[in-house]
Amino acid sequence: MSTQLFVNIITDDLPRARQFFTSVGWIINPNFSDDNAICVVLSEHNYLMVLTRSFYAQFLEGTGKVTGDAKTQSLALISFSLDSREAVDHFVARAEGAGAKVGKTQDLGFMYQRQFDDPDGNHFEPFWMDPEAAESGPPQE
Repeated sequence: MSTQLFVNIITDDLPRARQFFTSVGWIINPNFSDDNAICVVLSEHNYLMVLTRSFYAQFLEGTGKVTGDAKTQSLALISFSLDSREAVDHFVARAEGAGAKVGKTQDLGFMYQRQFDDPDGNHFEPFWMDPEAAESGPPQE
């Protein structure tokens, strides 16, 4: 069985989050979505679980930890690859049109990366990496 990755993030407005993530082109898996969470399908084995703050907090019970606020704290850098520089730009344009706050662009030659925060402040970094560079690793200094 292939490993599946589920990244859990907080939202303060589940309907708004649903609208945002479908507007950028991802689909919602209704089998794992309800009034507490939506399951956003990123790819065959990668998912984003967008949880209401109160539901997210239930997973922390007994740990002594509190939920953070992605608008003022960095909770995670969610990076994902796309097929080309143009695909990265197109995705970020869709995200901005759906309400994302767009950050900086980094062009390292072998890798092209953009940044945006969703309406809840969760940080995303779509990127494209030259296939040859991906096989050989980052340039050595």
